[in-house]
This record gives sequence, structure tokens and C-alpha cells, in this order.
Amino acid sequence: MGKHQQMKIIIANSSQDPIYEQIARQIKTQIISGELAEGAPLPSIRGLAQDLAISVITTKRAYEELEREGFIDTVGGKGTFVASQNPQFMREQRMRAVEEKLVGAVEEARLLGIGPEELARMLELLYKEAE
Repeated sequence: MGKHQQMKIIIANSSQDPIYEQIARQIKTQIISGELAEGAPLPSIRGLAQDLAISVITTKRAYEELEREGFIDTVGGKGTFVASQNPQFMREQRMRAVEEKLVGAVEEARLLGIGPEELARMLELLYKEAE
């Protein structure tokens, strides 16, 4: 077995989100971005709980959520691994992440009285600058 890829998980005590959700979201983001590759081993539930100084129940809940959503697989006696991802599924997940960011941008624009045409122009300019 190769060594564990380093998972970067930061728990924000100031966050309103439950700790298990913070963990699940960060692991999910690392899988979607490709930082955690298909088949990569994840720390054990107990190991992750120790690293983060949190309860085993919390890490178990995060892993259960990720498994239910198809991001990770637990293989009895072997451990937990990043699930092999269907390319369409990954694209959907990435599209959803973009949409969530755009929702935030639209809300900000509305507060500032920026209409859809102006917002579209801003987006177009930013898109061209990034090329």
C-alpha cells in the first residue's frame, strides 16, 4: 500500500456547520479537484479522529456521508479509499460547485443594484482576462 496522500482538513470552530459536514465537504472538494486521486487510501476513522482531536463518532459520520454520496468506498479489513469516479458524475459535481459560487455572486450583485446585463458583461471580461 502506498502512503496516505496528505489530506488537508481545517476545522473552523467559528463555523455554524457541524464538524462532520466540514470534514466531508473538505474531503469532497479534494476529490473533485483531483488532489485526492481515485483509489487513494484515506486515514482510518480512528486515525483521522486522532489527527483532528475530535470524536470517532464525528469522523465516522463524515465518512458515512461521503460513502453514501459515492465519493469513498470502505473495504472490510483493508480501509477506506477514494471511490473510482464516473467522469459525468465528477463534471456534475464541478458544475454544481460553479453554480454555488455564481449564486453568491448574483446575490452580491443584486445587493449592489447590478443587473443581469452588467453582471454578464463583468463575467465576460473576467473570462477573457483568464484566457
